[in-house]
Amino acid sequence: MPYSFEFGHNGHAVLSRLLAQNAQWASDVDLAESGFFQQSAQGQAPKVLWIGCADSRVPESVVLAAKPGDIFVHRNVANQVHLHDDNVLSVIQYAVDAVGVEHIIIAGHTNCGGAAACHAAAQSNAASPAPSTPLGRWLEPLTTLAAKSLSEGETPQDAMLQLVEENIKAQVLNVAQTETLQNIWKKGKQVHVHGWLYHLENGRVKDLGISVGKENVR
Repeated sequence: MPYSFEFGHNGHAVLSRLLAQNAQWASDVDLAESGFFQQSAQGQAPKVLWIGCADSRVPESVVLAAKPGDIFVHRNVANQVHLHDDNVLSVIQYAVDAVGVEHIIIAGHTNCGGAAACHAAAQSNAASPAPSTPLGRWLEPLTTLAAKSLSEGETPQDAMLQLVEENIKAQVLNVAQTETLQNIWKKGKQVHVHGWLYHLENGRVKDLGISVGKENVR
Protein backbone atom coordinates (compact mmCIF):
# COMPACT_ATOMS: atom_id res chain seq x y z
CA MET A 1 0.00 0.00 0.00
CA PRO A 2 1.48 3.39 -0.96
CA TYR A 3 1.80 5.94 1.82
CA SER A 4 0.56 9.49 1.64
CA PHE A 5 2.62 12.05 3.52
CA GLU A 6 1.17 15.37 4.57
CA PHE A 7 3.32 18.00 6.19
CA GLY A 8 2.07 21.06 8.03
CA HIS A 9 -1.57 19.92 7.98
CA ASN A 10 -3.73 22.49 9.74
CA GLY A 11 -5.71 19.72 11.44
CA HIS A 12 -2.72 18.64 13.53
CA ALA A 13 -3.41 21.12 16.32
CA VAL A 14 -1.50 19.13 18.93
CA LEU A 15 1.63 18.98 16.81
CA SER A 16 1.36 22.62 15.83
CA ARG A 17 1.13 23.59 19.48
CA LEU A 18 4.23 21.56 20.33
CA LEU A 19 6.24 23.17 17.53
CA ALA A 20 5.13 26.63 18.65
CA GLN A 21 6.10 25.82 22.25
CA ASN A 22 9.50 24.63 21.08
CA ALA A 23 10.12 27.85 19.19
CA GLN A 24 9.16 29.89 22.25
CA TRP A 25 11.33 27.74 24.53
CA ALA A 26 14.36 28.06 22.24
CA SER A 27 13.93 31.83 22.14
CA ASP A 28 13.58 32.04 25.91
CA VAL A 29 16.69 29.93 26.52
CA ASP A 30 18.74 31.94 24.04
CA LEU A 31 17.63 35.14 25.72
CA ALA A 32 18.37 33.89 29.23
CA GLU A 33 21.65 32.14 28.41
CA SER A 34 23.15 33.39 25.18
CA GLY A 35 25.33 30.82 23.44
CA PHE A 36 23.82 27.83 25.26
CA PHE A 37 22.82 25.97 22.10
CA GLN A 38 26.13 26.62 20.34
CA GLN A 39 27.96 25.25 23.35
CA SER A 40 25.62 22.26 23.59
CA ALA A 41 26.26 21.39 19.97
CA GLN A 42 29.96 20.91 20.71
CA GLY A 43 29.42 17.70 22.67
CA GLN A 44 28.04 16.12 25.83
CA ALA A 45 29.53 14.95 29.11
CA PRO A 46 26.66 14.03 31.46
CA LYS A 47 27.57 12.17 34.63
CA VAL A 48 24.17 10.52 35.03
CA LEU A 49 22.33 7.87 33.01
CA TRP A 50 18.60 7.70 33.74
CA ILE A 51 16.88 4.41 32.88
CA GLY A 52 13.22 5.15 33.43
CA CYS A 53 9.71 4.29 32.41
CA ALA A 54 8.28 5.59 29.12
CA ASP A 55 5.31 7.02 31.04
CA SER A 56 4.56 10.53 29.78
CA ARG A 57 4.18 11.80 33.35
CA VAL A 58 7.80 11.15 34.29
CA PRO A 59 10.02 13.37 32.11
CA GLU A 60 13.38 13.15 33.84
CA SER A 61 14.75 16.56 32.85
CA VAL A 62 11.57 18.26 34.03
CA VAL A 63 11.20 16.51 37.39
CA LEU A 64 14.90 17.00 38.17
CA ALA A 65 14.96 20.59 36.87
CA ALA A 66 17.89 19.60 34.66
CA LYS A 67 19.26 21.27 31.55
CA PRO A 68 19.76 19.59 28.17
CA GLY A 69 23.10 17.80 28.44
CA ASP A 70 22.81 16.97 32.15
CA ILE A 71 21.28 13.51 31.83
CA PHE A 72 21.84 10.64 29.38
CA VAL A 73 18.50 8.87 28.98
CA HIS A 74 16.93 5.52 28.16
CA ARG A 75 13.23 4.91 28.74
CA ASN A 76 11.01 1.92 28.12
CA VAL A 77 7.79 0.38 29.46
CA ALA A 78 8.19 -0.28 33.21
CA ASN A 79 11.91 0.66 33.30
CA GLN A 80 13.20 -2.79 32.44
CA VAL A 81 16.81 -3.90 31.94
CA HIS A 82 16.78 -7.20 30.07
CA LEU A 83 20.19 -8.82 29.82
CA HIS A 84 19.42 -9.97 26.25
CA ASP A 85 18.20 -6.57 25.03
CA ASP A 86 20.86 -4.88 22.91
CA ASN A 87 18.92 -1.62 23.02
CA VAL A 88 19.38 -0.96 26.73
CA LEU A 89 22.76 -2.73 26.85
CA SER A 90 24.13 -0.50 24.09
CA VAL A 91 22.90 2.58 25.97
CA ILE A 92 24.69 1.44 29.13
CA GLN A 93 27.89 0.66 27.21
CA TYR A 94 27.91 3.97 25.35
CA ALA A 95 27.05 5.93 28.48
CA VAL A 96 29.86 4.40 30.53
CA ASP A 97 32.57 3.88 27.92
CA ALA A 98 32.07 6.85 25.60
CA VAL A 99 30.19 9.52 27.53
CA GLY A 100 31.80 9.04 30.93
CA VAL A 101 28.70 8.50 33.04
CA GLU A 102 29.44 7.83 36.72
CA HIS A 103 25.93 7.20 38.06
CA ILE A 104 23.20 4.99 36.59
CA ILE A 105 19.73 5.55 37.99
CA ILE A 106 16.93 3.02 37.66
CA ALA A 107 13.82 5.16 38.06
CA GLY A 108 10.43 3.61 38.68
CA HIS A 109 7.28 5.46 39.62
CA THR A 110 4.02 5.01 41.50
CA ASN A 111 0.87 4.03 39.59
CA CYS A 112 2.92 2.36 36.86
CA GLY A 113 0.61 0.92 34.21
CA GLY A 114 3.05 -1.83 33.26
CA ALA A 115 3.44 -2.94 36.86
CA ALA A 116 -0.33 -2.87 37.35
CA ALA A 117 -0.89 -5.12 34.34
CA CYS A 118 1.72 -7.59 35.57
CA HIS A 119 0.27 -7.57 39.08
CA ALA A 120 -3.19 -8.31 37.70
CA ALA A 121 -1.82 -11.16 35.56
CA ALA A 122 0.00 -12.65 38.56
CA GLN A 123 -3.17 -12.48 40.67
CA SER A 124 -5.18 -14.48 38.13
CA ASN A 125 -3.38 -17.68 39.20
CA ALA A 126 -4.14 -19.11 35.77
CA ALA A 127 -1.50 -20.91 33.76
CA SER A 128 -1.21 -18.60 30.82
CA PRO A 129 0.46 -19.42 27.49
CA ALA A 130 3.69 -17.78 26.47
CA PRO A 131 3.13 -14.12 25.61
CA SER A 132 2.36 -13.59 21.94
CA THR A 133 2.70 -9.80 21.74
CA PRO A 134 5.78 -7.56 21.99
CA LEU A 135 4.41 -5.93 25.14
CA GLY A 136 3.62 -9.28 26.73
CA ARG A 137 7.10 -10.61 26.04
CA TRP A 138 8.69 -7.41 27.31
CA LEU A 139 6.78 -7.53 30.59
CA GLU A 140 7.06 -11.29 31.19
CA PRO A 141 9.94 -10.96 33.70
CA LEU A 142 7.94 -8.38 35.64
CA THR A 143 4.90 -10.67 35.69
CA THR A 144 7.12 -13.42 37.11
CA LEU A 145 8.41 -11.01 39.73
CA ALA A 146 4.85 -10.00 40.59
CA ALA A 147 3.88 -13.63 41.15
CA LYS A 148 6.82 -14.10 43.51
CA SER A 149 6.07 -10.97 45.52
CA LEU A 150 2.35 -11.55 46.12
CA SER A 151 1.52 -11.37 49.82
CA GLU A 152 -1.66 -12.03 51.76
CA GLY A 153 -3.47 -9.19 53.50
CA GLU A 154 -2.00 -6.34 51.49
CA THR A 155 -4.11 -3.50 50.21
CA PRO A 156 -3.97 -3.05 46.42
CA GLN A 157 -2.06 0.19 46.92
CA ASP A 158 0.53 -1.46 49.17
CA ALA A 159 0.90 -4.41 46.79
CA MET A 160 1.49 -2.14 43.83
CA LEU A 161 4.03 -0.01 45.66
CA GLN A 162 5.87 -3.14 46.78
CA LEU A 163 5.97 -4.47 43.22
CA VAL A 164 7.26 -1.18 41.82
CA GLU A 165 10.03 -1.08 44.42
CA GLU A 166 10.92 -4.75 43.89
CA ASN A 167 11.10 -4.07 40.17
CA ILE A 168 13.51 -1.19 40.72
CA LYS A 169 15.72 -3.40 42.89
CA ALA A 170 15.68 -6.19 40.30
CA GLN A 171 16.75 -3.82 37.52
CA VAL A 172 19.55 -2.35 39.65
CA LEU A 173 20.90 -5.89 40.04
CA ASN A 174 20.48 -6.54 36.32
CA VAL A 175 22.54 -3.47 35.46
CA ALA A 176 25.22 -4.66 37.88
CA GLN A 177 25.37 -7.98 36.01
CA THR A 178 25.98 -6.43 32.60
CA GLU A 179 29.34 -7.06 30.95
CA THR A 180 29.92 -3.31 30.72
CA LEU A 181 29.64 -2.75 34.47
CA GLN A 182 31.57 -5.89 35.36
CA ASN A 183 34.44 -4.83 33.10
CA ILE A 184 34.49 -1.22 34.27
CA TRP A 185 34.57 -2.31 37.90
CA LYS A 186 37.44 -4.72 37.22
CA LYS A 187 39.39 -1.72 35.95
CA GLY A 188 38.77 0.00 39.27
CA LYS A 189 36.53 2.74 37.90
CA GLN A 190 33.81 4.19 40.11
CA VAL A 191 30.39 3.79 38.53
CA HIS A 192 27.40 3.40 40.84
CA VAL A 193 23.91 2.10 40.14
CA HIS A 194 21.03 3.59 42.13
CA GLY A 195 17.33 2.86 42.58
CA TRP A 196 14.97 5.82 42.71
CA LEU A 197 11.19 6.05 43.02
CA TYR A 198 9.22 8.97 41.61
CA HIS A 199 5.93 9.74 43.35
CA LEU A 200 3.35 10.94 40.85
CA GLU A 201 1.21 12.16 43.73
CA ASN A 202 3.61 14.86 44.91
CA GLY A 203 6.38 15.13 42.32
CA ARG A 204 9.09 13.98 44.74
CA VAL A 205 11.89 11.52 43.99
CA LYS A 206 12.95 9.07 46.71
CA ASP A 207 16.31 7.32 46.84
CA LEU A 208 15.55 3.73 47.88
CA GLY A 209 19.03 3.28 49.35
CA ILE A 210 19.94 0.26 47.23
CA SER A 211 23.00 1.61 45.42
CA VAL A 212 25.57 -0.81 44.00
CA GLY A 213 29.19 -0.08 43.09
CA LYS A 214 32.48 -1.88 42.58
CA GLU A 215 32.82 -2.20 46.34
CA ASN A 216 29.87 -4.62 46.24
CA VAL A 217 31.52 -6.88 43.65
CA ARG A 218 33.45 -9.85 44.93
